[in-house]
Amino acid sequence: MPKELPGFYYDAEKNRYFPIKGPIPGSSKKRKSPSPIVSTKERDKGKCMKSRSNKLLHVRELCGKVIVSRKGKLNFQMEFLKKQASYPLIWKYDGTQRIVNTALEHLTIDQNTPEGPVETDILLTGGMNGSLCIFEVGKVGQQFNQGVKCLPVRVWPLKDRYGEGYYDSPGHVWRPPGAFVQMPSNISCIKMSQKHPAPVSDASLKHILITTLGAESSGGTVNILNLSEPLDLNSSIPTDRTRISEIASFECTVWTADRSHDQKQAVVGTNRGAAMLDIETGVKSWVCRSKSDVFSIQFDNSENTVLCGLRNGTILSIDTRLKPGEFSGRLPQNRIPCHSSGSSSRFKSAARDSFQLKGRMYHCNTISMPSSVCCLAPLRLYEQCFLASSMDGSIKLYDRRLMRGAIQSYLGNKNSHSRIQLGVDSSETMVMSGGEDYHLRLWSIKSGELLFDDKFMDSIPSVVRWPKTEGLLGMGKQIQGAWLGSEEGLFFMDWP
Repeated sequence: MPKELPGFYYDAEKNRYFPIKGPIPGSSKKRKSPSPIVSTKERDKGKCMKSRSNKLLHVRELCGKVIVSRKGKLNFQMEFLKKQASYPLIWKYDGTQRIVNTALEHLTIDQNTPEGPVETDILLTGGMNGSLCIFEVGKVGQQFNQGVKCLPVRVWPLKDRYGEGYYDSPGHVWRPPGAFVQMPSNISCIKMSQKHPAPVSDASLKHILITTLGAESSGGTVNILNLSEPLDLNSSIPTDRTRISEIASFECTVWTADRSHDQKQAVVGTNRGAAMLDIETGVKSWVCRSKSDVFSIQFDNSENTVLCGLRNGTILSIDTRLKPGEFSGRLPQNRIPCHSSGSSSRFKSAARDSFQLKGRMYHCNTISMPSSVCCLAPLRLYEQCFLASSMDGSIKLYDRRLMRGAIQSYLGNKNSHSRIQLGVDSSETMVMSGGEDYHLRLWSIKSGELLFDDKFMDSIPSVVRWPKTEGLLGMGKQIQGAWLGSEEGLFFMDWP
């Protein structure tokens, strides 16, 4: 029996030893590649693939579902929403001219029907002619013979880029015969608390704040519309006349208002400053006195401070709490720097570069915009941030902790003198605004990217309201679109 030699093997026919690495003389069989080298390469490749898979899992699960592209790391869900927002469907409702151009609110109420009370969605609209209207959304009104049915007509896109059956019409809206009230002057604001979500059955959420602008012979008013009891929309008697109660009147112009989440207080913006109003008693107290009109006003999330947007372009934070023994007639005086971008003089006095204001304000939180402030829109998910627009077309995002300027700008809007509302969707992903060029524009709040810019009406889209996140009951599906208003009437914007 031949001995085993390291590195050699024994061939019995040739009666000799051959090295293992070399070929076997006379052998026709191909020798296999050395297994240790191959296994090392495969093992290294397997480790690389496993490491990459683990990294992808980490990115997807722990980094917000990020995808990698030439532009860097992007959120897949956010990119999908932005792409979807660029291709909306827009409908116009006939028979709604000149009654939806100053204020618009969406809410759910109880309606009396032959079968009993039924929950239904309504739109509460206000116009420059002083008209206050209720529109029922969906199919409840179909069982009634009276009233006006307003049908939707698609206005964008005019060419059907979607296949047949790919989308559904939003359905009609119905204006009951008694759901129209003529207010003493133009409606300037319709407001319900939306900062702190509450159940739909909460009766306090169905007390709607309505303000009128005022006329030459009288000032503006603050009113409450009580919708806590079921409405009989089939009645020919004006439904909301008996439910409207005036809680305060002013000897000045009332531009805007906001209300606290507990529904007990409101803050009112006028051409003389800002006033706090006790909704239950009607008692008002001034928290800010200014010769510059307060065009926009909002409670912050703590509701101890209000944001005031003034005609001269200044945004102020006012403390609404009064010290013991202090009353609104003795507010501290402040001198605020005034924006002077429209002046051609290079030599101006300090008095002309500033204005006087009375109120307990936070000086470190003062912001100057290039023109009159149109709208303020605080963000619910980011408590220190708010959106602001001005009459030169500027739309910016501010953080009250970083008062070095805007942290984001939204370019492309056109405006010169119109008070146009901003609209923010429920997820606070997008912001929408109309322009004096009759275009509607939509931006990403986070990136500032312009997602949609087109004209589909011949008037300014002045008001916008996003429905609640659960959608519209009467339409039978979850709606993620927005209601728009202009002198031409009511529009609805949706995404398939």
